[in-house]
Amino acid sequence: MSKFSIKAFSATKTLRHLLDRLISPRLFFDKRDHELIKIVNDLYDSPHSLGYTRKLYYPFFHPLGIKELSESKGLRIAYSVVHLLNSLERGDEENRIQALRGLRDEIIDTRTGPMPLNSARVLLQLMKELVRARGHYSRQLELAHDFRKTASGKPSLICRQLEKYHLLEMPEEWNQATFDDHVHDANTKGRKTPTHLIMDAWIKGIRRLRVVYYQYLEPRFVAELSEAADIMGVDIRIGIEFSARYRDRFVSLIWVSRGFMDVQSFLCFLAEPHVIEFMDKGREVMKYQEKYVLRVLDEFNSRHRERFTAETGLTLPSLDPGKFLAFVSPGQPSILHLGEYIHHMCVKYSVDKLSELSNSHGKLKGEILENLTTVKIVSSYLSPEHYPHIHCPWKPCDGPDVPERLNLPVEQLLAQIAQIHYSFKITLNLTNLKVEDVLELLYAGNGLISRLEIFNLKDYAAGHHEHIPPINELQQAINDGSLIRLKRVVRHVIHRMEKGGYSDEEDRRENLVAILHDLATFKNMYKGVPLKSRMGSDSTGRSLLAYGMGLGIIDSLPLRARREIRKHASSRLILPVHVKTYPSVTSIPVSHASGVSARLLDLLSALPGLEYLGAQKVKKWIVEEYSTTMEESGNIVTLGGGQQQMKQELALSLSLPLHEKKDKPPRKSWANLNTGVRNALKVIIGFIPAFATFALTKEWWVLAYFGAFIWFGITGLRNIVQAVLGGGGIIRSPLLRWNDYVSWERITDSLLFTGFSVPLLDYLIKTLLLDHGLGITISTNPAALYAIMATANGIYLASHNAFRGFPRAAIIGNLFRSLFSIPIAVLFSAMTGGILSGMGVAGVEDILQKWAAVISKAASDLVAALIEGPADRFQNIALRTRDYKRKFTALFDAYSRLELIFPDAGELSLFENPEKLLNSPNAEVRDLMTVIIINSLDMLYFWMYQPRARTTLKEMMGRFTPEERRIYLLSQKILEQEQHVSRLFVDGILGRRFSGPLSFYLMRYEQYLTDLKNI
Repeated sequence: MSKFSIKAFSATKTLRHLLDRLISPRLFFDKRDHELIKIVNDLYDSPHSLGYTRKLYYPFFHPLGIKELSESKGLRIAYSVVHLLNSLERGDEENRIQALRGLRDEIIDTRTGPMPLNSARVLLQLMKELVRARGHYSRQLELAHDFRKTASGKPSLICRQLEKYHLLEMPEEWNQATFDDHVHDANTKGRKTPTHLIMDAWIKGIRRLRVVYYQYLEPRFVAELSEAADIMGVDIRIGIEFSARYRDRFVSLIWVSRGFMDVQSFLCFLAEPHVIEFMDKGREVMKYQEKYVLRVLDEFNSRHRERFTAETGLTLPSLDPGKFLAFVSPGQPSILHLGEYIHHMCVKYSVDKLSELSNSHGKLKGEILENLTTVKIVSSYLSPEHYPHIHCPWKPCDGPDVPERLNLPVEQLLAQIAQIHYSFKITLNLTNLKVEDVLELLYAGNGLISRLEIFNLKDYAAGHHEHIPPINELQQAINDGSLIRLKRVVRHVIHRMEKGGYSDEEDRRENLVAILHDLATFKNMYKGVPLKSRMGSDSTGRSLLAYGMGLGIIDSLPLRARREIRKHASSRLILPVHVKTYPSVTSIPVSHASGVSARLLDLLSALPGLEYLGAQKVKKWIVEEYSTTMEESGNIVTLGGGQQQMKQELALSLSLPLHEKKDKPPRKSWANLNTGVRNALKVIIGFIPAFATFALTKEWWVLAYFGAFIWFGITGLRNIVQAVLGGGGIIRSPLLRWNDYVSWERITDSLLFTGFSVPLLDYLIKTLLLDHGLGITISTNPAALYAIMATANGIYLASHNAFRGFPRAAIIGNLFRSLFSIPIAVLFSAMTGGILSGMGVAGVEDILQKWAAVISKAASDLVAALIEGPADRFQNIALRTRDYKRKFTALFDAYSRLELIFPDAGELSLFENPEKLLNSPNAEVRDLMTVIIINSLDMLYFWMYQPRARTTLKEMMGRFTPEERRIYLLSQKILEQEQHVSRLFVDGILGRRFSGPLSFYLMRYEQYLTDLKNI
């Protein structure tokens, strides 16, 4: 680097520091950012401060209902995430499930905007990062600011956040082919509870997940995992990995049960005596392995701890077995756990001593800890070769203390598995297996092995994948059904085995030749039942060598996600695996109530190419799992982060940036500007080119000095009118003012981009191109003038919408919106010219030429208001319909259960005496009445506060049957029981902050019931 470059760099750095000092910190971040951080940190320090969320009735409250008056949405989301990330205790499964259901209610079920599902994924990820960053206030501040900005749902911001956190965009239809067929949770050797695992899988976009347990399965594993998966809509499979003897080693077989109607039937199956006995034998295996781990711990203390200290320079106290088991809980102790515990103790001990070290020594020790991974500890100090006198339970041996399960060969183990349930699938784990081993095992399994784990991401990252292509060739030969091809492959396997130098070559050859002679039987084992592939990450959330959980088929991802994969190919792994995938589109006819529209649609549908006009299109992906082939250019990509991403994630989760003593100040950047300041700057930045264009090109003082204000006024007024009409218009709630419907962020964005359209339309298009270049003016050809200007405006709108990441439908809509404005602009121009001529104004055409850009702008915004205003209205009605449907479903379900409790009561007569039901000696009746009150309170809140709630309720009630309408109206009259409803608030049904909701109820329910009578 030259001296000049060094001086320039130094000067730039000095200038940057000077600007940082001059710029006030008040210009950055918002007051609400600091409030959100306080909420998160307070919850972390006192996680039971919101204990009311564990109560029976809390889940019945709608996230957009009356509980908004009690606690903020940010508080409720923060509580759920804090509880999920910090609750590992056994017996806390119900509370974790409750927290996950709260997250779904708060983020997923209330999603809005152009990218609702992707917005929800980013919000969950940001809140996770915010919780993990406790103790680093600057980072928390940036995350809180990002969280609130992301909540606006702006597509460009969502895309940037997805890229920042290494998340691929998923289709909003949620039809992507994404999966992971081998992961672990905290009940085995993973880091995450089942609920946390499901949440992370949903954030990554995984739709199918197979969680694998070792040797046995407990009902509590199934209950939590299945319920969490049901909440998030993840297709879950639960597998058990067994070890079976095969020659001089163990092979892994993963059993997945099938054929159960629901979770409850599966839990009943696990409670059957023969299943309990089978699982108990698996527990014996895990106890046997636990004894080995504890013996290794003792030997490490006595023989290897000093060597560890000498080689790493880290002081390590003696390891306590009891504390180690508590550290592992609720998982199954393993050597991996022991390695992590050693790393944890090194970190803990070093943090305690760090204040006694000098800065340089402390920084060095922090770097040593970051480089000393769990995997390095296991390989260097805990591997079996360091403990030759302790028999390793992962190597077959005979002895009185060896569990019965570990003495079973593959055939016997499969026979026992087949007896516990009639429907199941067995996957063969291919780790350390060669093609000759797989051929023998498939034949010995007599067709019971129906899946091959053809790709294990952990093995691939470790470099153990050379054995896969020959196995895949055998799999293709079996599925092909050609006896000639299968014979050729088997002969090649025998030839390959003979070159392998096996000590038991003769026995192997004898078995393989027997398979060759019985090839027809072997082929028929898989006739009609192809040998499918399974691919998994084998993720535990602990290793830095793998890419994390999740795999996806690239073809099923959105265009932007495919571009992202190509753009950052080095940070993601495209597997050398190709699976045939086809799109399948189903057209579902949409019924029309109107006879005229139905006949018109039938008439148009009869025309060629319009057969499916008006039908709802549902797109799915068909994946041929048996067609998996090993290819250099595959179509499977990892969804998880690379090594650096996972290292940062683990460091944050453990709070271990030891060499950073002081929290760095937050960045002073555009992204972190205070919302008000940023909005003001957007308006100013857009106003400058608009004002400059009018001031420098117009001679008439009105346009020169007020043209920009008129231009901005048209845009601002259109956005405000559109928002008000879309949100409620004239029939809006009296509790809401007109500006409650207006998004000032949306308006400032519109003003920013509309400002740059002035030099484009007024100067470049109207003056330079049309007037000076083509000679087109109001006098010569007004239609051509407005048509060309509208086309240019449409292209500009579509371009900046694409730049901002809007959906394709919005981009195309804005492109055509300007074309529709052409006749309106011509009409406006003619009307204005007629009015001016009638007033006797001279030079009408010259005036119209000066105002042509403003007229075109007004016409375009009028069309936008006519298109986007009803669109906002329909969107609000769709959201309220979703909210009301949820409430009506809960209401009618509760009433139906009441009818079953009182079979002798007359139909629809139960609510005639609500006091009797509220004070019933039957606890179930009282609970159901409380649920009905909760639903009524939420619908009261909808009516008073939610946009378009009144319109939606009137439309829905018009479609009710007379019975449904009567049930609804009588259920709302329960709000007249002031004493009982007020006592529910005081007793803490919404927590300690009940004054706001109680006051709202007492002041508004009478007006609400009166309004209902008038419908």
